[in-house]
Amino acid sequence: MKRSSAKKPVRNKVLVTGASGLLGIAAIEKFLSAEWNVVGVSRRRPELPSGRSVDYLSVDLRDETKARDAFEKLTDVTHIAYTALHEKPELVAGWSSKDQIDTNNAMLRNMVEPILRKAPNFRHISILQGTKVYGVHLHPIPIPARERDAHPDHPNFFFDQEAFVRERGAKHGFDYTALRPQLVTGPTPGALNVLPAIGAYAAIRREKGEPFGFPGGPSFVWEAADADLVADVMVWASQSPEAANQAFNITNGDVFEWRNAWPGLAETLGVRAGPDVETSLAVYLKENEDVWDRIAAKHELRARNLREFVGQGDQHADFAFALGAPAGPRAFVSTIKLRQAGFTKTVDTEASFSAALRSLMDRKFLPAAVT
Repeated sequence: MKRSSAKKPVRNKVLVTGASGLLGIAAIEKFLSAEWNVVGVSRRRPELPSGRSVDYLSVDLRDETKARDAFEKLTDVTHIAYTALHEKPELVAGWSSKDQIDTNNAMLRNMVEPILRKAPNFRHISILQGTKVYGVHLHPIPIPARERDAHPDHPNFFFDQEAFVRERGAKHGFDYTALRPQLVTGPTPGALNVLPAIGAYAAIRREKGEPFGFPGGPSFVWEAADADLVADVMVWASQSPEAANQAFNITNGDVFEWRNAWPGLAETLGVRAGPDVETSLAVYLKENEDVWDRIAAKHELRARNLREFVGQGDQHADFAFALGAPAGPRAFVSTIKLRQAGFTKTVDTEASFSAALRSLMDRKFLPAAVT
């Protein structure tokens, strides 16, 4: 009997870098749900809210030799969801640092180059950017910012990384998609995520008998992107011809204002809302680490170390709340391009905040709400 010469279809296998971070965990969950083969890559093992297990490689992407040794063995990789990010200890100041730019560029190269050498069926990479690609942290941006408005008029590794995958893709025959979400939030502790910082702030205020007042600066209208929504875009982009070699802004689809959202956050967290109390979350949490220790022991929390729980979310919250600024960021982005390309899912931002905080409470990272 003549044997068929048809090739067997290649099963999708995705490497998710930054696997223990906010977007990495969300991406792993979504790709697993889509029945992909998934390998998480990060320095520490990811813990999935779903409780599922995932294949995992402990790799520091800054180490070129160890990255090469790890990734050259993965000859069956078809996709990369690149969510890895190196931030400086001083978060906002680091965004324009040459060292930060060089490190992030090296991390991407250290992952992609071994895959290109050894994985013949590699087809697509998603990279993460954000509104800093438009210079929102430095100067006014177009309202709304459209994907074509990103110009390299300021130091930023986003431009370098996109140029790198564009050039390598053209040479080696794979596609890329650059994703630009606005203020990503979700239920992951120890990441660049404002919600654990807000939750810790609320718990300390409650423990001290203080009302949960908004700690930020001027009121302004903004947008956010739920981490699960961004991960849904990653799964879509990995298979959609409309996403090939394109950049897309991502938001939940609505707008919000922190002061208007604050009562809902207070209700979710079971704390008493109060008048504004302008203060740095980064400073407040540092000054009240002993209070957190008491809370963690009393409620038998998993997050005994406040810094490990909050990550750099407190610094990010100070920026996101426009603390000390004369006005909030004018950061609205158009998502028309993404919708016209075929991705139309939306999320209610305030419901997203509440769901993430409830997840942190359910998993004993935050004390339960008092009803």
